[in-house]
Amino acid sequence: MTTNEVREKYLNFFKNRGHKIISPAPLVLENDPTTLFTSSGMQPLVPNLLGEPHPEGKRVCDSQPSIRVQDIEEVGDNRHTTFFEMLGNWSFGDYFKADQLPWIWEFLTDKKQGLGLDPGKLYVSVFEGNKEVPKDEESITIWEAIYKNVGIDAKEGERIFAYDDSKNWWSRSGTISQMPAGEIGGPDSEVFYDFGEELGLHEKSKWKDEKCHPNCDCGRFLEIGNSVFIQYKKNEDGSLEELPNKNVDFGGGLERLVAATNNDPDIFKIDVFEKMISEIRKVYFRGIYDPATKTPYYPNELKISSSAKESESRKQEIIKNIRIISDHIRASVFLINSGVEPANKLQGYILRRLLRRAVAKAFSLDKDFDSKKFRSIAKSIMSMYPEIFDVKAQENVEIAISLEVRKFRATYERGLKEFDKFYGHMFGEVGKPETKKPFVYPGDAFMFYERFGFPVEIFIEVAKEKGLMLGAIDMKDKNFIWEFNENFKNHQNKSRTASAGVFKGGLADHSEETTQLHTITHLLHAALRKVLGEHVSQKGSNITGERLRFDFSHPEKLTDEEIKKVETLVNEQIDKKLPVSYETKTLKEAQTEGALAFFSQKYDEKVKVYTIGDPQGEWFSKEVCGGPHVGNLAEIHGHVRIIKEQAASAGVRRVYANIA
Repeated sequence: MTTNEVREKYLNFFKNRGHKIISPAPLVLENDPTTLFTSSGMQPLVPNLLGEPHPEGKRVCDSQPSIRVQDIEEVGDNRHTTFFEMLGNWSFGDYFKADQLPWIWEFLTDKKQGLGLDPGKLYVSVFEGNKEVPKDEESITIWEAIYKNVGIDAKEGERIFAYDDSKNWWSRSGTISQMPAGEIGGPDSEVFYDFGEELGLHEKSKWKDEKCHPNCDCGRFLEIGNSVFIQYKKNEDGSLEELPNKNVDFGGGLERLVAATNNDPDIFKIDVFEKMISEIRKVYFRGIYDPATKTPYYPNELKISSSAKESESRKQEIIKNIRIISDHIRASVFLINSGVEPANKLQGYILRRLLRRAVAKAFSLDKDFDSKKFRSIAKSIMSMYPEIFDVKAQENVEIAISLEVRKFRATYERGLKEFDKFYGHMFGEVGKPETKKPFVYPGDAFMFYERFGFPVEIFIEVAKEKGLMLGAIDMKDKNFIWEFNENFKNHQNKSRTASAGVFKGGLADHSEETTQLHTITHLLHAALRKVLGEHVSQKGSNITGERLRFDFSHPEKLTDEEIKKVETLVNEQIDKKLPVSYETKTLKEAQTEGALAFFSQKYDEKVKVYTIGDPQGEWFSKEVCGGPHVGNLAEIHGHVRIIKEQAASAGVRRVYANIA
């Protein structure tokens, strides 16, 4: 099946079972300082899992574009990507295990309504239990009955596998012992697709001496769906209590599901990647073909070695680089379309890293590549999503990619030449390691960064490609970079720091401080429109526990007098202790009543409208929003102070504010 067919079948399947199809959240979430990107379909729905009513009811489903970069080093194998879509369905206190597991099975195996997968190729896992939570016998019983209906005797350890809370438990923080007081979580049940023992994947892997099982990383099994049963809350004394309303949260990787329908463990062979890879081959390779498949693999300047082993090794390297390019440009296209620009921090840094890494891999294929080739690949991606990328959006993406590629290509080429000089000087002739140890050190990476602007992560990749080892503490990349940062503290490596923390993903921060500051963004928005004019509209915001950042349309710098007027107007409303309330309405009803809704993302049929003041009488602010809010402005402990005002981009100003 194609990617579009699988997505459409899934959404229709759950729509026919009482679920409302909701619009996906933006890749960069507003007012969520715990994560850089939306990394799962569940992430934007955390308030509803915590008990807040959803405008569309108790049953919803969607397909959520997501970004995860903690496994960026693994991209290029048969299953890892940075950008992907996550199919999801949720029950907010409605149905539970007895409905969810049979539905997922039906979707996966039914030939008319679902994917028509062979039941004999499906394996499942459940939570094995521990001293806090009993074994999930209910799910085991349900699975046994499901398998029995299709003539399979599902024995535990052969078809149904039980794992501990490191594998089959979900909470924000991880395992049960890692959960803090007040956090919710629960056991989960995963479904795996078996591509077959006959492929010999396990025997070829480093786990060949161990027994293969669904959670083995050899590649034989692929997780294609996970049903999480959120039914517990942790108490102050460390015990777990059952929630009055139990939730279901399902997530299934779209690309992996398509690979399963193709019965091929390689997700880079599904239709969305096939088109990109075909374009990459077309723009980089000229005339040298793999004799088995008649498809081009080698750049024309490469002299194919007489050694079959060396030739195969080079071929695999090229295939991996092609995959990295396709994945990284695909992710970059969606990030740019989400408003992210290449930069040296936060989301912009990740976009820059993805494009720079793609440049490095492209250089290994064709040293004459240019930004036009990158634009061509980006076009092939956007052509598959016409509902997202109109002509203007395509133009914006192509320009942004071209500028970054041109800028970095010269830096990379010079750095590579200097690295070769350095390599020869430090280690002499290749192939004589007995004379000098083949190590590079953090100080070397620092020198390349300082002199040539060569990013440390690119330095590491080049060193590895040339057969060098990293000389740092215990030879791990993270320690190499840690020591690099000790050499140059003012230039921290955001990527690895994020991989260890914020890039794990996270849930919306609903702390008291951020809830107050989010409510203040509504006050700021309304006050700016009253002081500067109704041309003002919100262009973005970012909130931490200490301050808020608010971007808005306005052509010129604010005067001190205008800033003072905005502050005064906001603080007058806080002193009035105005109530904050919400109602669920259609978007048209909300806008008819004067509610602001300026964001470009697609809205669902029903939305939440938050009003500061009397919804039926005199109000100060009315906006379509889904974030956390105080119930009354009396809960804001202090007055608002604008601490900085500056330009954000052409025609957009930015203010920073806190509670003084």
